[in-house]
Amino acid sequence: MLKTTLTHPAILSALGSMGHGSMVLIADGNFPFATHTNPAAARVFLNLRPGLVTVTQVLEALVTAIPVEAAHVMQPDDGSEPPIFQEFRERLPGIALQPLGRFDFYVFAQRPEVGLVIATGEARVWANLMLTVGVVT
Repeated sequence: MLKTTLTHPAILSALGSMGHGSMVLIADGNFPFATHTNPAAARVFLNLRPGLVTVTQVLEALVTAIPVEAAHVMQPDDGSEPPIFQEFRERLPGIALQPLGRFDFYVFAQRPEVGLVIATGEARVWANLMLTVGVVT
């Protein structure tokens, strides 16, 4: 029996094969996950339709299953902060968001440490979030 609220078998399987320093990308509906992520990463498609499932809904489930050490976000070129960043902060207390420009984020998402890519139906732009798995204490 699981103690986490996360019950998706493919996500749990991928997380089970990852460890400290591994990364999980929760991608919005516009992210080019097929061409701009680590090709060896497990892929889970939760993009049922626009607005379902959202990045924040996935984040809420993931934080019940893994410790998060770091969080990187895709920041608009003009340096502005999308409203969803505040929602990320609320769900990741004590974790500072580390912004990367769009193209730097794409390069970051191709790193070999990215072990899981979750495609969502998130309709808000700039809603991409990369989590680094921390240490279980």
